[in-house]
Amino acid sequence: MNNITTKIHSLRQAIAEATLTVSSPETLEAIRSNQVPKGNVFEMSRAAGLLAIKKTSDVIPDCHPLPIEFAAIRSEIRGEQVHIEVEVHAIYRTGVEVEAMHGAAVTALTMYDMLKPIDKGVEIGTIRLVKKKGGKSQFRDHIGLGVRAAVIVCSDSVSAGTKTDQAGLAIQEKLGQWEVDITHYQIIPDEPQAIQAAVEKYSSYEAVDLLLFTGGTGLSPRDVTPETIQPLLDREIPGVMEAARKYGQDRTPFAMLSRGVAGMKGNTLILTLPGSTNGARETMDALFPYVLHIFRVAKGMRHDG
Repeated sequence: MNNITTKIHSLRQAIAEATLTVSSPETLEAIRSNQVPKGNVFEMSRAAGLLAIKKTSDVIPDCHPLPIEFAAIRSEIRGEQVHIEVEVHAIYRTGVEVEAMHGAAVTALTMYDMLKPIDKGVEIGTIRLVKKKGGKSQFRDHIGLGVRAAVIVCSDSVSAGTKTDQAGLAIQEKLGQWEVDITHYQIIPDEPQAIQAAVEKYSSYEAVDLLLFTGGTGLSPRDVTPETIQPLLDREIPGVMEAARKYGQDRTPFAMLSRGVAGMKGNTLILTLPGSTNGARETMDALFPYVLHIFRVAKGMRHDG
């Protein structure tokens, strides 16, 4: 099974469909008039399809068990075919496409089983995914926006050369995944003056849209990044770091101790990330590509998700 622990919970939706073709008008009339010997075709197949949706992970080895929070199966006669549509919703870390397709397949197979005593020519047609929504793939339109970033590492030890930077490099790797251009990379000590100077310098550059600090968000005496940056912000965005802490808290109880802040200074988005490599990487996973929506808004672009 794929590792989905880095993904966030989001609303996942999928619609799948299947078709069932009969060989005679009499079969369709038996379905309509509820004269099929094995019972009501639509109701029996619907029940089987719902069970299949919920049991998908039991029969498809690589599917993750997930909480199904909505499922609907709609069947209707169209010409010489029965058309089946299955819709599934869940709030989870992975999608529900296979669940929807499994539901469609079992619904169709149940219909086949019920109809074969009266129609030897019944055939199951195409089973396919019609639509999916949710997850990071929904936000692919947030890449390629031409966002330019500066990454600032706040660390006494890295600045002094006694330790190598890992967190800043992890941030740059994550930014690269979303086609954010890193135009500046700087290492500074945990000093308010140095942090303030970096904010003023890079937020005044028209070439820097996104300014990321890593380090100094904890509770040691030298951790001064949040209290230095917060007064410099024109508009704080509390929800950004609330989302990051929630994401981190699901993975380690120490995430609640991070004091990171986020906000705008002029047209520059400023984010403060933990100094640990894992903390920085997890914060990036929690926030990107979603925070890039700020730049879509700035460019007057819509997102209809």
